[in-house]
Amino acid sequence: MIAFPCCKINLGLNVVEKRTDGYHNIETVFYPIPLTDALEIKQMSDLFPSNTDCDLKITGNAIDCNEQDNLVIKAYHLIKANFQIPRIHAHLYKQIPSQAGLGGGSSDAAFMIRLLDEHFRLNMGIAEMERYVTMLGADCPFFITADPSYATGIGNVLSPVNHLHDRLKGYHIVIIKIDVSVSTAAAYKKIIPHHPPKCCKDVITQPIATWREELSNDFEMPAFEQYPELYQIKCRLYDLGASYAQMSGSGSAMFGIFSTLPGNIGEAFPEAQIYSFQL
Repeated sequence: MIAFPCCKINLGLNVVEKRTDGYHNIETVFYPIPLTDALEIKQMSDLFPSNTDCDLKITGNAIDCNEQDNLVIKAYHLIKANFQIPRIHAHLYKQIPSQAGLGGGSSDAAFMIRLLDEHFRLNMGIAEMERYVTMLGADCPFFITADPSYATGIGNVLSPVNHLHDRLKGYHIVIIKIDVSVSTAAAYKKIIPHHPPKCCKDVITQPIATWREELSNDFEMPAFEQYPELYQIKCRLYDLGASYAQMSGSGSAMFGIFSTLPGNIGEAFPEAQIYSFQL
């Protein structure tokens, strides 16, 4: 059985409050993008000589972590601790860039739980799957349904955003990823929590032309200070005609939303990974 974990972009991201537990409350809109990994699982034969219950093979983009620390493995063990499921082989093909603010690892974990639920007929339901996957990451619950959502709390409290698919239909999204990594923990230290003049869930109901001035990501300032080239990418996206451009999450991927896709994207970003999709 195979699934295709998608990624997301953030339409606005505001750090609004520091919590007593040391985490931060945020406001953001998660929007799914058809840039996907591929995740396949198969039941492992009892005769297969493996000393792990989940035998994971990773291909595609390299991941800089111990294989057994991958969120796919952690998702499997989380479910196995509560359900009787057999040993499995898992093959993860990575296409979503890592350390990009696109939620690739979180999506892989959520889709693993979805696959286990469907393949072994666990009948968990959406709410239960979201409860489990919350243990693996704040933005993981979004990927159980991957519907456009307004997220609050630490990113785990979701409410639907109606009609956003319709409003963005026909637009092109271009994602630009250069080889830099932004530390989320370090970025939080440079952000002073505040409520923006207008909440992102309200801004996205306005014409996209207004987003440039009113839809912000608090993580951009510390990221741009560390890597000025990210700010230059944002400016270049606007120069190419983007209706809106922003860094996704805590970075370092930048994205632009275009009504018409420019033909010289590759020339404008020769050193970058470039992904483009029509919505």
